Amino acid sequence: MKLGISNRESVALTLVEVLVVVVVLGFLFALLFPWPESSNGKRNWRISCVNNLKQTGIAFAVWRNDHDGKFPMDVAGTNGGAREAALDGNAAAIFRSMSNELSVPKVLVCPADGSRFIATNFSAGFGAKNISYFIGLDAARNLPATILSGDDNLEVNGVAVKAGIINLTADAFVNWTTNRHRSGNIVFTDGSVRSLKKFWFYGLLAPKRFSNQ
Repeated sequence: MKLGISNRESVALTLVEVLVVVVVLGFLFALLFPWPESSNGKRNWRISCVNNLKQTGIAFAVWRNDHDGKFPMDVAGTNGGAREAALDGNAAAIFRSMSNELSVPKVLVCPADGSRFIATNFSAGFGAKNISYFIGLDAARNLPATILSGDDNLEVNGVAVKAGIINLTADAFVNWTTNRHRSGNIVFTDGSVRSLKKFWFYGLLAPKRFSNQ
């Protein structure tokens, strides 16, 4: 009897190949069907919120570079800024002054914020109801670790803040309510975004004033 020997490679998958396929399928499943982060939202909501703040940070940086290194809060309205509005705690007017840099109002609403509505444009009717984020009125270009913007569902010393200007004093304890994320997202002057559950304000971390109106 003659034995025939085939030169064709076996089509059976090796154990390593099977594991690779399983990992790839699991990754695709995680992308298409994200698991909920909590009862208040999903993980993709938090990621979208972080992306919103990254775009907002870029908008601030672009605007600043076109206006002698100053933020809209430091430039008069006659020169395209919103200094007067900042004195009144009007965050909507500050964001409106950056409408060209922000492109669309959608980036100003956190997906987990059910109390706000996405505006169709920055003109007619655009206001606090279309914004989920506060603005750090004292953010400084030369202090990259200062807070520029973030989720406005803040609590200071255990009390939910009201609309308007929030003044932080030394030793203030700041955290976020639980109706959006497990933590709050903030963007710093250098454009970086972090998620924090709480922080202590010791009077050294600027800005001292926030506007969420």
